[in-house]
Amino acid sequence: MTGHEDAADIEIRQATPFDALLFAALHKTCFNTGAQPQRQRAWDEAAMTQFIAGPSTLCLLATVGAEARPAGFLVARAAGDEAELLTIGVEAGSRKRGVGRALLRHAVAALKENQISSLFLEVDEANAPALALYRGLGAVAVGRRPGYYESGGNAAILRFDLRA
Repeated sequence: MTGHEDAADIEIRQATPFDALLFAALHKTCFNTGAQPQRQRAWDEAAMTQFIAGPSTLCLLATVGAEARPAGFLVARAAGDEAELLTIGVEAGSRKRGVGRALLRHAVAALKENQISSLFLEVDEANAPALALYRGLGAVAVGRRPGYYESGGNAAILRFDLRA
């Protein structure tokens, strides 16, 4: 984003199979930066194709501006009346501009429509911006996974109650 755009310039749409390569590239970019070492192995095009095609998977793409530049993505998977946020990423130039918030709000609305009562996720306890985003949208801590990440970092387990 150029800095002149705001949340009104963010468009969220369901991913299509044609987006798999883009999702893989965004995943790699979002989780492998110099400032933030890769916390998880990047998912390739084949993995993203499987997620996008999955009947119980929600895959969202965020674009910004008149040129519809890809800015972020989200992958969640439902099982029964619960869902898990598998990954969410916002490319560096679009962070702190509402893209992650827009993706999460759209996902929550879509999951509620499908009678999902809870959305769970794991997040590195050291990832203060992500924790602030999730908690600001109503997620509460329900557990912890010590040493969950390759770096030895702990994961906080958070839950969104979607019944409200």
